[in-house]
Amino acid sequence: MQTIKLGDVTISRVIEIDRSSFPTASMLPDSSADRIAAHHHWLKPHFFDERTGDLASRIQSYVVRTPRHTIVIDTGVGNDKNRHGAPAWHMRKSAYLDDLAALGVTPERIDFVLCTHLHVDHVGWNTRWDGARWVPTFPNAKYVIAGAEWEFWKYESDAGKEESGCIADSVVPVVEAGQAVLVDSDYAVDQYLRFEPWVGHTPGHVCVRLTTSAGSAVFSGDLMHRTVQVAEPQWSSRFCYDAAQARATRRAFVERHADSGTMILAGHFPHPGYIVREGSGHRFTRS
Repeated sequence: MQTIKLGDVTISRVIEIDRSSFPTASMLPDSSADRIAAHHHWLKPHFFDERTGDLASRIQSYVVRTPRHTIVIDTGVGNDKNRHGAPAWHMRKSAYLDDLAALGVTPERIDFVLCTHLHVDHVGWNTRWDGARWVPTFPNAKYVIAGAEWEFWKYESDAGKEESGCIADSVVPVVEAGQAVLVDSDYAVDQYLRFEPWVGHTPGHVCVRLTTSAGSAVFSGDLMHRTVQVAEPQWSSRFCYDAAQARATRRAFVERHADSGTMILAGHFPHPGYIVREGSGHRFTRS
């Protein structure tokens, strides 16, 4: 993605993994190949991966630079982490920090890390291994987390129900370092960025709305995993905490943003773009 400029704010991204570890049929268990094929006229070529013969997906971070702050939204899988449940994520040795540096950003320059939610593929680079322990990757940043999301996952982790281990190695060290800021789900980060509650995928899932003089954008986290969900919002992912709530949230989000001119930057979509109406339904178009 080329750097996007909205007024005096720029948006870039760091792609950590350029494809999904889960086929669409597995990720969206209510989906059907026939229904997906019915959308190929707009899904191809930009939202389809010919290498895998499946819908395209990314694990990525967004870097937002305002006149005052440099912000990272979600931090991917991370390096050196024990992730036996997903071989592509296990003990990674990626060039994420080098890719961040290529944008002219070093960890010390990050002012805020915004967490849309606390799933394993969104918090990994919150911390790094310093040879002895997990420490915050971004030493000068405030890590902004919805309090409801933290409370839920802290309980799950303490009860041994959080199977990936990401809360223990990627969130707790940030809290213990005093860098976590636990906030309400409508928290204003600064004059440009604000949390919005869009729950269902997780109990405290938020999107991040960017408002500028030249337009607006929403970093939608995992409200949708595959672009086809714009047209088929009833398909919740296998990882949604409350599939019914996620469906309702997704439908409301799609309807609100259709033909609005608001750019959507999803956690796993291969490209940013816009939700537009098509007949009685909706589709996604690349920006």
